[in-house]
Amino acid sequence: MSSESPHKLHRLRLPRRFTAVSWRDLATTLVPVLLITVLAIWIAFKFVRPAPPDTLVFTSGANGSSFRTNAEKYKTILARNGVKLEIVPSEGSLENLKRLADPAFKADVGFVQGGVAAGTNIDHLVSLGTVFNQPLAIFYRNDVAIDRLSHLTAKRLAIGREGSGQRFLALTLLKANEIEPGGATALLDLTGEDTAQALIDGRIDAAFLMGDSAPPPVMRKLLNTPGVQLMDFAQADAYVRRFPYLNKLELPMGSIDLGKNIPEHTIALIGPTTELIAREDLHPALSDLLIEAAREVHGRATLLQRAGEFPAPFEHEYRVSEDASRYYKTGKGYLYRYMPFWVASLADRMVVILVPIIVLLIPGLRLVPQLYRWRVSWRIYRWYGALLTLERDLLAHPQPEKREALLTRLDAIEQGVNSMKVPLTFADQFYVLRQNIIFVRQRLATNPAGT
Repeated sequence: MSSESPHKLHRLRLPRRFTAVSWRDLATTLVPVLLITVLAIWIAFKFVRPAPPDTLVFTSGANGSSFRTNAEKYKTILARNGVKLEIVPSEGSLENLKRLADPAFKADVGFVQGGVAAGTNIDHLVSLGTVFNQPLAIFYRNDVAIDRLSHLTAKRLAIGREGSGQRFLALTLLKANEIEPGGATALLDLTGEDTAQALIDGRIDAAFLMGDSAPPPVMRKLLNTPGVQLMDFAQADAYVRRFPYLNKLELPMGSIDLGKNIPEHTIALIGPTTELIAREDLHPALSDLLIEAAREVHGRATLLQRAGEFPAPFEHEYRVSEDASRYYKTGKGYLYRYMPFWVASLADRMVVILVPIIVLLIPGLRLVPQLYRWRVSWRIYRWYGALLTLERDLLAHPQPEKREALLTRLDAIEQGVNSMKVPLTFADQFYVLRQNIIFVRQRLATNPAGT
């Protein structure tokens, strides 16, 4: 058996111009696909579904009011899911609405009673649902029963502080009875415990009280105070017809105290409903949490509502948000039903990331081999183009004096081809190209005229 010399074996080694893979071409093909996919993931992650904030600001009501008491319950429920609720006290519904409508004020959600939106831009506010009835309770001292607001003319009335829904509604209803500030009727800004004590002491004749500014114990105290009566609205139906945001409510006989039969007869009341109002950019996951808390807080039966009546997606002055509408129809999202809130939130965002991966990355990777082959072939075909141009110039300028210039161009083409690094799978195309270069060189050498 003959043996090859070391020098001959060296000549049989793979030329350095050949590689298993052209990493440069592969990177040039693959990197744009990866960059586009990463950009799509970043856009989806950043703008389509951002992470929910871990803190919400809730504008509630006066300390001790039903608004504030309910907000504290929300705080406890949201804390179970790792969301902190910062409660900011207010004078009541009107101030809550103005805060939410003011972009400069840091507030995300709050209680707002119906009927106070006039004159306020609510275009960027949405309702998460109607959450409870808000009766107007008018307590008075009089030996003769009062059942009409017009009977309060020329008396001393406590209607609440500026910014409260209580004051707003009181002024509206009194104006409908031709009782306005500056007239014979004294309208005082007393509220809460001060109102109750003033009425008990005889310093005022009547008090308008609502849950956004008056603590429930104050109302119970007045209901049990001798000589103080709760007004029965004889014209309740008329008020409801005239003011669409009002509802007629009934306090059944004996519902406050069966033993003492308080009240002694069924009392007709009027009042708006209260809605949970938020800014329209509230995160969908937090919208679900708030409605879930509202169901836990307001879903039970009370003296003025049936079990399960609230919260409800009733649309009054404010449009119900799309997220709230979806929740009332289908409930919580699938992930949030079976996972802790923050785990579900992360998983929900990961789903968004998978979309560009499925839509862009997977098809893009399937195209990479074709794009890779096209790119390597294009590098070879580029030299074919140069070689074809040279042959055309040979035919167009057959003069012998042009031969040296054509040979110089051919040498440059051959040098460029020899300096290419070509994957092994394209070796056949590479050698065919070199044979064509040799063919053109021979044609120049044997037929300088180009014929």
